[in-house]
Order: sequence, then structure tokens, then C-alpha cells
Amino acid sequence: MPLLFDTLRGTLRGAVRENEPMSAHTTWRVGGPADLFIVPADREDLGTALDLLNQANCPWMVVGRGSNLLVKDGGIRGAVLCLGSLDRVTFLPEAKVVAEAGIPLMRLIRLCAEKGLGGLEAMAGIPGTLGGAVAMNAGAGGQELSDVVEAITLTGLAGEQTLPAAELDFAYRRCRLPERSLVVDAALQLRPDDPEALGAVIAERITHRRQAHRVGGPNAGSVFKNPPGGQAWRLIDAVGMRGAVSGGARVSEQHANFIVNAGGAKAKDILDLIARIRDAVRKDSGIDLEPEVRIVGCDQPR
Repeated sequence: MPLLFDTLRGTLRGAVRENEPMSAHTTWRVGGPADLFIVPADREDLGTALDLLNQANCPWMVVGRGSNLLVKDGGIRGAVLCLGSLDRVTFLPEAKVVAEAGIPLMRLIRLCAEKGLGGLEAMAGIPGTLGGAVAMNAGAGGQELSDVVEAITLTGLAGEQTLPAAELDFAYRRCRLPERSLVVDAALQLRPDDPEALGAVIAERITHRRQAHRVGGPNAGSVFKNPPGGQAWRLIDAVGMRGAVSGGARVSEQHANFIVNAGGAKAKDILDLIARIRDAVRKDSGIDLEPEVRIVGCDQPR
């Protein structure tokens, strides 16, 4: 891939790196290297990067802040696009907001609260970026992104296109996006509210999350989705997996739906615990827990 690397480096204004360790870009602090790691300078740079990657038939994927991501130890073949530079926010009349995908969700929540715009405040403390939050329909405290998303702008093989929320098939921790596309921005319909009241909700939610998620090591939040009518952590607890260990990974004693990197964990250790939990819960209750975290990459290095 040296030729493509040289072309990207010579063309893009943003950063381009080879063999970038993904352990530096995931909250679990695990993951092998990506062949290419690209941080486009802006939307125009992103479009150029995608054109060059597609012309070279190079596979690509997008990451935000790595808070809901498990990269396997063999790393990622192809390119990883990080949209951290796409972080502009535009406030429009009638409580409408358009925000780019790379803005950290927590920063967006605070900016909106300062403007007296409600609808996101209960999600305070959720890590990651707006793009990732939209793609997984993140939610907390009775709010979900699908409650406020009016439309999203995507880019991919056909360039940029805008899709209304009705075409995204939002559901619990799910959003249907066209293949080979990524979220560039989202148009949100919020509501006028009192900035002080919103700030109080934000402070309360952050305190709650800090207490509930003090789990003793790097992690990716909830590993499994809650099944209909149930709670994943209760099912995991019921089969005695709280505190289970595999290599450097451990099921948290504080929250059984969290797996922590207790020191020197590999992705294979986390995957082993995920498989053991699913098998034990399936045998005990007949419920097949579905991972909430996104699992990508290769088992073996190139």
C-alpha cells in the first residue's frame, strides 16, 4: 500500500499515517494496527480521501472516539477515517441545530444547553462523537438521538446526500445507513428550555454515570444490548460471570455488563469473555445477547 500512502500524503491537507496502532484510538486500549489512518482536515478533504480510496479499491471504515469499538489484535486491513476535525455547529432559528459528525457528543450537549436548547441533556456523559451516536442511536435517561434527528447528510461513493430521519429506520441502538457511506452531519430539532435547568440535568446525569460506570479500568461501556423487557447485566449476573477473567480482561464486579482492561488485555481476551457470557446466558435463559459494541478487524496480523 506504499503507493496509495504516498498519494494520500501528497494530496490531503489532513494527517495520513501508516500502521497506526488502534489501541491508541479505542477506549478499551486494545487493537492491532490499521494499514492507513487518515484524519481529513475538513469535509472537502474527506471527499478527496474517499475518492482516492475508492479509486484504489481500498476498504475503509470510520471511527469516532473509539468508545464503542473493539478492534481485533490483527488490526484493520485498509484505511481508517477519523472525523475529529469535522466539528462545526450551526445554530438556526426555531431551535434547529446542524452539527458535523466529528464533534464530541458531550461538547454538543453543553453548547446546546448554553443556548437554551433541550432534547439532548439526559444523554450527558455518553462518550463518543455525534456521528457515532447517530449511527447507533445512542440514548440514556429516556432520550435517544432518534427523538431529535430530522435528517442526516451522508457521503460515500455517490458524494454527499441528505436523508430524512424517516428513511433511517431508527430502533433501539440501531440506525440503518446505506452501505459504504458515513455520516457527515446531522440536523437536529431541539426545544427551547431554561439554560440553568438544562445545566442541572447535565450535572446530575454526569454524576450518575460517573458513579455507575466507575468500573476499575479502560472499557467500552455496556458490552451487550438489553434484550426486550430485560436487562443484560442481570442475565450476566445470574450465570455467575461477574468478575470472570480471561487474560488481562475482566467482567467488572461493579457492573456486570462492562468488561474492563485490567492490565495488558488483548482483544482476544475480551472476545473470549464475550463468547463465554453469550454461551452461559443462552444455556441458562435461552436469550441470545447481542453485542452493543462494534467488533472489527482481523484475528491475525498481516
